[in-house]
Amino acid sequence: MKVTVVSKKGLKTILKIFIDKKDIEEKIKIKLDELSKKANLKGFRPGKVPIAVLKRQFGKAIYGETLEKILQETSHQAVHDQKMKIAGQPKIDLKSHGEDKDLVYTMEVDELPSVKLQPIESIKFTDYEIEVSEKEINAKLNEIAKNQNNFIEKKPNEAAAIDDLVSFDYEAQVENKSFEGNQGKNTQLVLGKNLFIKGFDEQLVGVKKNQNKEVLVNLPENYPKKELANKKALFTCKILNVKKNVPVEINDEFAKNLGAKDIKDLKQLIENQINNQYKMSLDSFSKENILNQLEKMHEIKLPENLIEQELAIISQDLKKEDLENNKKEREDVAKKRIKLGLILNEFGEKNNLKVTENELQAEIQKQVQSMPNQQKQILEYFQKNPSAVASLRGTIYEEKIINSMKQKSKVLKKKISTAEAEDIIKEHSQKNQVKKSKKTNKSNLIKKKVRKK
Repeated sequence: MKVTVVSKKGLKTILKIFIDKKDIEEKIKIKLDELSKKANLKGFRPGKVPIAVLKRQFGKAIYGETLEKILQETSHQAVHDQKMKIAGQPKIDLKSHGEDKDLVYTMEVDELPSVKLQPIESIKFTDYEIEVSEKEINAKLNEIAKNQNNFIEKKPNEAAAIDDLVSFDYEAQVENKSFEGNQGKNTQLVLGKNLFIKGFDEQLVGVKKNQNKEVLVNLPENYPKKELANKKALFTCKILNVKKNVPVEINDEFAKNLGAKDIKDLKQLIENQINNQYKMSLDSFSKENILNQLEKMHEIKLPENLIEQELAIISQDLKKEDLENNKKEREDVAKKRIKLGLILNEFGEKNNLKVTENELQAEIQKQVQSMPNQQKQILEYFQKNPSAVASLRGTIYEEKIINSMKQKSKVLKKKISTAEAEDIIKEHSQKNQVKKSKKTNKSNLIKKKVRKK
C-alpha cells in the first residue's frame, strides 16, 4: 500500500491510496482456496472443484467482497499511519479498480482540530451551600405526619363524620333484584373522599358501629354490566366499625416506621432531601457557567461535516416548514456543542480521565434502584441497548471532567438560605424565558418581512 497526500486545506485532507494488484490477487486466491475445500457443485466431488471453475462462477462476488474489505482495512490503516484524528466517515472515490488491475482511490477526510487548552485556573464559579432551618425541617416533618393515616376505633355511640374510616358489609339490589357482584365484605371507605360510588359515602355520615344503613345511589355510567349503568341501586349496609384519624405522634417510633433510625436521623434525612432539591439546580447553573466560560476562552475551527451532523440531530424532530425558522440559532447551538465536546475531551485525555467498568455498573444500578417497580425492565434495557450504555458512559465521563475542572478553578463558596436559593432559580428561569421570547419575536419578525415581500 502506498499513501500520498494529494491536498491539505484547513481541516480537509485528500489522500491517494495505491494497492498493487498482486496483493489483491493474493487475497482472492486465499478466498478461492477456502471455497474449494467446501464447495459442492454438480458434476464435481465435494472439495474437488477446480479453482478455474470457482473463479468463473464466483469470481465477481469474491472480488466485490475482497474489494470492500481492502477499502475498509487500507483506509483505516492510512488514517492511522498519517496520525490523523478524523471527524465522521471519510469520502472514498474509486479511481481505478477491477479484476487484474491495481486499486487506486482517493479518500477525503475532515480532521478534528487540535485544541490548545487555555488555563482552567482562570475559570470562576460559585459553589452554593444550602442552609436549611430547623423551622423548615419541622414544617416538612409535620407535613409528612399529617399525611400518615392513624385510625383508632371510635366509641360505639360515636357517629361517623367526614374523614372517618367506616368498615361495612353490603348487599345491593336494582329494582328489587340481586345482580352479579352485588355483595361486599369488610369494605372500607374514608368519608368525604368519594372513592366508591358518587354520593355513597356522604350517606354514611352519622352511622354508628353495628347499625344497619340503607344507601340509595345511581350506578356509574361505566359500570361493567351495561344494562345496570345509571340505574338506581339500593345498598343495605351493616356497619362493622367506625374509626377516626388522629394526629401521628412524632417520635422515634414514627421515624422507624418511615425507615429512619430515630427522629434525629429522620430530621437529617429531611434536611438532606431539602438540600438536594435546590443543590441539583444550583449545581447545574454552575456547570452551565463553567461551560460558557470554556466556550468563550477557546477559538476552534470546526469541521463542516460535524456541524451538519449535529444540526441534523438538533433538527430531526422539526416539521419541514419549521426547518428554516431559527436556523442560525440552531447552527450556533450545534457549533457550541461540538466545540465544548472537543474541549472537554481534550481536557479528559490530557488528565488521563477514564470511566471504569465499576463506575459504569454502579450508575446502571443506581438508575435501576431509582425505579423500584420497573427494575427488571430498566436492567434489560441497558443489557439490550449498547448505545444507551455508551450514552451513560459519556454522561459519567463529562461529570468527571467537570468535577476535575472545578478542583482546578477558582471557587467562591457561598452559604444561602432556601429562600435565596429559590430566588436564584427563579431569576435563572426568568432569564431563559426572556431569551426564548426574544428568539420567538425575532422569528415572527422575519416571517412578517417574508410575507411583505
